[in-house]
Amino acid sequence: MLEIATIADLPSYVGKKLGSSDWVVVDQKMIDQFAEATGDHQWIHVDVERAKREMPGGKTIAHGYLTLSLLPRLNHGIWTLKKRSRGVNYGSNKVRFTAPVPAGARVRGHLTLKNVEKIEGGARLTMEATVEVEGNERPALVAETLSLVYE
Repeated sequence: MLEIATIADLPSYVGKKLGSSDWVVVDQKMIDQFAEATGDHQWIHVDVERAKREMPGGKTIAHGYLTLSLLPRLNHGIWTLKKRSRGVNYGSNKVRFTAPVPAGARVRGHLTLKNVEKIEGGARLTMEATVEVEGNERPALVAETLSLVYE
């Protein structure tokens, strides 16, 4: 895990890859729980038997927004800012779901710091986040995310 001491140290990391997360398994239970939480029960996500017959690869796939929602979990293991009072998610400029995540697949995140802007009491960070599916060349997700960190 990359440890950055202070907000003032962040600009020296702009344009650099901060690291990669550990692998996380996206299993059918996780997909089903996300479907329950969001009300998105489209068969490609939750109907295992139909997916065996009709989906390429014969498996259900994770919701795109499930993959996006994994970013905090994945990012947590990549880097830390040692001296800060708090950090908050500020949103996304661009999100693309570029490949499916089949049930049972392992994924991991990668982060690059794109920009640091000073704000009152802290900084706004722009990151490029990607989610890799083990064994696939194409990432499942590419997103430009924003967060605020405070001294």
